Amino acid sequence: MANTVVIGMQWGDEGKGKIVDLICPSFGAVVRYQGGHNAGHTVKFEDRHFALHLVPSGILHAGMRCVLGNGMVISPPAFFEELDGLAAAGVEVGDRLVVSDRAHVLLPHYAELDRRREESLGDDRIGTTSRGIGPAYELKAARCGLRMADLLASDLPTRLERLAAELGHRGAGDRDEWLAGLPAVRGWAERLAPFVDDTTGLLAAWRREGMAILFEGAQGTLLDLDHGSYPYVTSSSSTAGGAAVGSGVPPTHLDGVLGVLKAYTTRVGEGPFPTELHDEAGSYLRQRGNEFGTTTGRPRRCGWLDLVAARYACEVNGVDTIALTKLDVLDGFDEIKLCVAYRVDGEEIRRFPADAAKLARAKPVLESVPGWTDETAGVLAHDALPAAARDYVARIQAETGAPVSLISTGPRREETIVRDEPRFAELTGGFAG
Repeated sequence: MANTVVIGMQWGDEGKGKIVDLICPSFGAVVRYQGGHNAGHTVKFEDRHFALHLVPSGILHAGMRCVLGNGMVISPPAFFEELDGLAAAGVEVGDRLVVSDRAHVLLPHYAELDRRREESLGDDRIGTTSRGIGPAYELKAARCGLRMADLLASDLPTRLERLAAELGHRGAGDRDEWLAGLPAVRGWAERLAPFVDDTTGLLAAWRREGMAILFEGAQGTLLDLDHGSYPYVTSSSSTAGGAAVGSGVPPTHLDGVLGVLKAYTTRVGEGPFPTELHDEAGSYLRQRGNEFGTTTGRPRRCGWLDLVAARYACEVNGVDTIALTKLDVLDGFDEIKLCVAYRVDGEEIRRFPADAAKLARAKPVLESVPGWTDETAGVLAHDALPAAARDYVARIQAETGAPVSLISTGPRREETIVRDEPRFAELTGGFAG
């Protein structure tokens, strides 16, 4: 059985939650390896609708084990809120959910630091969710953050005081304020204790037993700290390489990558976006695609599919096969445009540039392809798609060099075309829908 990584190929919001929810029955466990509650997964099946922010969508499947990996930053209040929501919805978590003892704790003070920084940047703001994710990763890199293991340590007050001293330098409260909050932190530790474990060792044991493991990241390739549109990125490694670092599973034990690509492009927050549409077409995509953030509710910026970015995502992640989402949102366009290259300062380029200023100057080189007026929503067979929609899928395959194995034709679990693709079968244990 394969250990497979699911990644987003754009600026996030590609529909990874649905894809993980769909294929996870072929695996024994699902591991989230980076990010915090700044991300969100929306999962719909039958008449049920779940919005998850920390917990992998595999939790919705009875018996599925879920892990929050060491690469995450976890807000205890947000974690508890999510647990309470699952319980209210009748989802039995029990001992199926495990939190890494090496994951970092995101404290409420971090959100204030986040907000202050965004305000100080003015027009140069990043467009973060202001939930404290960046400060949590900064403190981790500065080697003074608080980890889950620290919460359970007998000298917690001493460790918290050291952190308070560091944060005092950053203007996030003083020592007395922090120590006054110690009872609340101890309360978190008491409730978290049953979930916290050495997940690196646990995952190693599961691998020895022959269990197939699915790895999911938050955000997308173009928000990766190293490989994204820096500085308009998140603070962690959202590409496939982050799966090994953020879970403790050796890279030699990862067998392949399933990339999730939306049939058009969206992003939230600030930063360059070459194919962004400011016209009726962009509004149509936003409304028909319900392009509003799962976590924040912010309207997403919408544009045509960027094949420069898609090719880059395939390259940096080693994408083996693609799940194409929201194809049905393009229903009704007589003509669809694809970005095949950028024009920057009079030069045509086909590579995704590292310099955000250069990306901001990039004008999309657009190619028009026929659209379709027939409905694809709910279509369950590739051959039943309009010819122009099949051609659109074929063009994506040709440009990226990766086969399209899944096509989502609606938000629900059932509204998915599963194609007969050998590599996809290898990575999912022969999943057939």
